[in-house]
Amino acid sequence: PIPVGPSYLPKATFGLTVAYIVLYALLFLFIYAQLWLILYYKHKRLSYQTVFLFLCLFWSGLRTTLFSFYFQNCVLANNLSTFPYWLLYCCPVCLQFITLCLLNMYFAQVVFKAKGKYASNPSRYKRPLKITFGVAVLIFVATNITCAVLIRQYNGQDIPEAIIVGRVIINDSLFVISAILLSVCIYKIARMPTANVLLEAKGFTVGQSIAASVGIILLYVSRAMYNLIAVSPISTPSLGYSWLNVSDQADLLNLGASDLNYIVFGLVLFFWELLPTSIVVILYRVRRPPQDLMSSSMSTQSYKYFFDNPRRYDSDDDLS
Repeated sequence: PIPVGPSYLPKATFGLTVAYIVLYALLFLFIYAQLWLILYYKHKRLSYQTVFLFLCLFWSGLRTTLFSFYFQNCVLANNLSTFPYWLLYCCPVCLQFITLCLLNMYFAQVVFKAKGKYASNPSRYKRPLKITFGVAVLIFVATNITCAVLIRQYNGQDIPEAIIVGRVIINDSLFVISAILLSVCIYKIARMPTANVLLEAKGFTVGQSIAASVGIILLYVSRAMYNLIAVSPISTPSLGYSWLNVSDQADLLNLGASDLNYIVFGLVLFFWELLPTSIVVILYRVRRPPQDLMSSSMSTQSYKYFFDNPRRYDSDDDLS
């Protein structure tokens, strides 16, 4: 989210700051290790999996950097120029959406390949996918860049409500649509025996894939619905707290007003950002190839792999 006011409290407790940094840093190190495993096991170096892992690595690195400002540079974090401001506050959300689109594209291709018509004319299926998700990513990124520039022009003071509402509607609508499309792909894969082979070769069951997808879509839908309620002009019962206090739009408030605001903001990022990203990273982590493939490089047996095909030089599971 894009901070509209001072986003970090100078009085944040040391323990909370360390806890937040450790969570994001652990994810960063885990993904970094996965990238090395790709080289170690001689998997395909340029694939959906590697691009996906690099996106998540960049995302976790930016979030770790953002929270590290709490130690000594809280004031600097609240007064960044436009590009660093966008990079630390907005870019992580954009990376999450790009990652979700990447997963959609791959699962959609799995569905198309399972139908048997894909091999005869793959561009017929790939081109619409690339155009559709490419346009969605451009809209998402352009919206966040525009909002970041406008907010910096207002210096965090008297921000027009239309900017915030527009950001919420566009961002969260795209997240929900992409999450629904992902669940549709997983549902179709679960009903197609041919597609199931790809999932089983990856090392997890169809049930695990469905459970992970359902969890992700529920997190994104709940996030979108709550954000819309938080910025809605419709009066809502206070229930003893402001709706913005427990929304990832809490940047509309001064999070430095109390330690509670800081704690809740960290929890929001954990459930609505760190958790869904961790789910997909763990689900698609690099798996150790079968021993017979590792011991015999001359094997001509054909295998089907989801992401990490050990025959990385003759696989068509790439980004072309």
